[in-house]
Amino acid sequence: MKPHNIDDWLSQLGQPSADRDYKPGHARMLALLQAVDCKRPALRIRIAGTNGKGSTAFMLAAGLQAAGLKVGLYTSPHVLQFNERIRINGVAVSDADLWHHLECIMPIALDAGASYFEVATALALYHFSKSSVDVEVLEAGVGARLDATTAVDADMALITPIGLDHEVWLGDSIASVAEEKAYALDDCRWGISAPQAPEVSEILLRHHQHLQYPKPFDLACLMAGVHQQGNAALAYTALNTLCDHDVIHADKGILKEAVSQAVAPGRLQYIQHQQAHIWLDAAHNRHAIEALLPSLPALADPFDAILVYTRDDRSLSNELELLRPFTKQLIDHHTTTSPEQALQHVLENNPTAHVLVLGSFITVAAALTWVKKSVS
Repeated sequence: MKPHNIDDWLSQLGQPSADRDYKPGHARMLALLQAVDCKRPALRIRIAGTNGKGSTAFMLAAGLQAAGLKVGLYTSPHVLQFNERIRINGVAVSDADLWHHLECIMPIALDAGASYFEVATALALYHFSKSSVDVEVLEAGVGARLDATTAVDADMALITPIGLDHEVWLGDSIASVAEEKAYALDDCRWGISAPQAPEVSEILLRHHQHLQYPKPFDLACLMAGVHQQGNAALAYTALNTLCDHDVIHADKGILKEAVSQAVAPGRLQYIQHQQAHIWLDAAHNRHAIEALLPSLPALADPFDAILVYTRDDRSLSNELELLRPFTKQLIDHHTTTSPEQALQHVLENNPTAHVLVLGSFITVAAALTWVKKSVS
């Protein structure tokens, strides 16, 4: 029976949550792409790493658009709606286009046993091809070596800070994770990396002998958090490199401004809810939480509550002590059953509270949905 809506289509593919959905290898992706005949754009850029991929992707896409290019941006996961993963010049793919693309791709995907993420990647590439974008910015999902986004070649790769995550698939050491992610550099003309631990840099340099490192970014970013300066520096260095090689033509001041003004959802996203002040961030591993810590005193000193929630097969219990000095109350899944319940309880007791919600994009989505429902 034909599905009635987009969620029905996608539900046939199983669990969409990152490494639960991960199927290593390129064979299924190549089968999908050959069946729908995707055209390659003039420029394709990969972004791999542990944390900061999404923010860097949004910043880079903003700069490329400021240079006058038609930019396809593919990121994951989404916060509230699948369409958010696939954008052209900042506009998410429409339901009508997505429905048409699913009709073309899903029969092949089901025959090939493709995963949710593989289908999402194929949908993005197909949409970008049909729309004749000038450049694609593709955020990797898990690792890079066997990720769906590296089934197609690229001209440039950006590597964001590397730390431990998805250990089941990538290994339980920084070196093993770096080896997997370094593959993003292999066939690229240009490679640029955020500053890394020495053992990571050594591995990356083996994959790209002319690896560049960014200079500090000297313009304030609209996205909160001092760590965003590093993401901005990475994106701006990529744009500078493309300018210097006559791939794009634009005033560098305009590019820098575009990078600084970019906003990505779920990254220290601020919401004023009645009299309360709420920040939402999808930090879901120690590496990400450590990056947030220097920014917290500027947001609230201290927070009235920090809520820490993540998937049921993950734990941030070891990271709670890192956050305790920044808040009057630390709440996690052992205290209440859901972030919505915790948020409601905090605000009932203190309507003017300053609250930080951490854990994953699922957590961010739950909090956003609760806020919307509570004011409707």
